[in-house]
Amino acid sequence: MGQLDAKNAATNTDWLVAYTKPRNEKKVLERLQAMGIDVYLPLQRTLKQWSDRKKWVNEPLFRSYIFVRPTLKEYYSVVQTDGVVRYVNFAKQVSKVPNSTIEQIKYLLNEPGVNIEVSQEHFAPGTHITISMGAMRGMEGEVVEHRGTQKLIVRMESISHSILVTLPRSYVELTK
Repeated sequence: MGQLDAKNAATNTDWLVAYTKPRNEKKVLERLQAMGIDVYLPLQRTLKQWSDRKKWVNEPLFRSYIFVRPTLKEYYSVVQTDGVVRYVNFAKQVSKVPNSTIEQIKYLLNEPGVNIEVSQEHFAPGTHITISMGAMRGMEGEVVEHRGTQKLIVRMESISHSILVTLPRSYVELTK
């Protein structure tokens, strides 16, 4: 990646997406925080079942992805950090995620009773809706049927992932 790309990527409020080694997301988060780099790792509390016990653990919402907002000086330090493989690119450009999308993810993770599932499947367009209640009020998405359940989908095209959320019907209204 050229210097011009680094400058453009690091001078706005968008978040860049870094790809990490498998199961290194939390370690990378700690290393980047120690360097003073603005970083976000969405974690979701999940009940894990082992043969002898169950335990609640915080797992990354997007495996092997971490979101960073480096300054121009920090841009190359991110990819030189142990555990970081590279920046995620599409069409030879560093993937950018708008700050508003990161804020939506934070709202989703903080909303009680909301079940989040991440999928790399591509969904056909459906009924467009707006969330009218709860912490996600004002967010837009579309209704899809996935594994027999109606869910709200929020697409993150920059990393080819979609967030599927199950919400009460009373939380949504049709977008006109």
